[in-house]
Order: sequence, then C-alpha cells, then structure tokens
Amino acid sequence: MKLIVGLGNPGLEYVNTRHNIGFMYLDYIFGDKFVLNKRFRAMEYITMINNEKVIVIKPITYMNLSGEAVWQYVSYYKIECSDILVIQDDLDMNLGRIKLLFNHGDGGHNGIKNIVDKLSSKAFLRLKIGISKSIDVNTKDYVLGKFNDNDLVVLKDTFSLLNNFIDDYISLDRDKLIGKYNSNLKE
Repeated sequence: MKLIVGLGNPGLEYVNTRHNIGFMYLDYIFGDKFVLNKRFRAMEYITMINNEKVIVIKPITYMNLSGEAVWQYVSYYKIECSDILVIQDDLDMNLGRIKLLFNHGDGGHNGIKNIVDKLSSKAFLRLKIGISKSIDVNTKDYVLGKFNDNDLVVLKDTFSLLNNFIDDYISLDRDKLIGKYNSNLKE
C-alpha cells in the first residue's frame, strides 16, 4: 500500500498559489476524483495502480499541520514511512524544476517539518517542484501568492513531464525512480 500526499492549503483563496503546487499536481493527474474524508481531514482518492492499493490525499489541515492528516492515514492503514510520497513546493529551485529526495531534512518547509514531527521519521520520498524565490517579497506573502499566466504555462510543461511519474513511483524501485527523474531535471 502506498500513500501519496500533495501539500497545499484548502479553500478557493489558495487556488493556484505557489504553496499549493502539491494539490495542483494531484488535480492534474487525478482530476476531480477526490472526496472529503472528514475523519482524517483530507480530500482523498483511493485506487489501484499496478495491483497496488494507493491512497492519494490532499490534507485540509492547512500546510503547517499537514502531518496531522498524514499521521491519521499512516496509523489507520499501518503504512510504512518508506511507502509515502509527498509532493511539495520548493522556494530554492527554479520554477518548474523537479527533484526527488528520500530521508532528508525539512529544508525549512513547515509542511514537511510537521510531517516529520508527527511521523518521528524523515524516511519518506519527496517530489519537490520549484517555485523560485523573490527577494523583493516576504516569504509568506510569496508562497501564498498566485502564479501568473506565464508561470502556469511552465508548470503545465512540468506536470506533462511528470505525467507517468505516479505509475513509475508504484512500479520502479526507489533508487531507479530517483535516478530516472533526477537525471532529467528541468533547469
């Protein structure tokens, strides 16, 4: 069983904001298949991919408390940390650049920090998608700011490159997956 987590914030005011790139990617891949799970505080989609049960979630706990929803799923379904994939934004990477990491620190990302704290582990896979950084804008305002039309075109191209990523995540071993996608980084 695999758990795929897209990070973001719930609510219309956060649609197409930089911090919501995890939600955006999952919406691109799975569309409107998500349903509300009030008990676990997430939008979820449960499916089978390559004979593997896959739970895909968008926590509605807000970014800084993402770990609360993740922990609910992990504890209820007895999911190993190594079977978790988290999709997140990254300020320190150019817009649309991708990078896979396993067993790394939070890098200053509060959503990741909360997940690590709740799971007492950082031994999960992360797909980081770059959102660039503006030195002229407060970080909080920047990550909660909306992508412009040109940014959305870049992200559409990135998401298109990641069209088969979920299938590869299920079918490839972690090292091969990391090698495949990190060697094709979008600069």
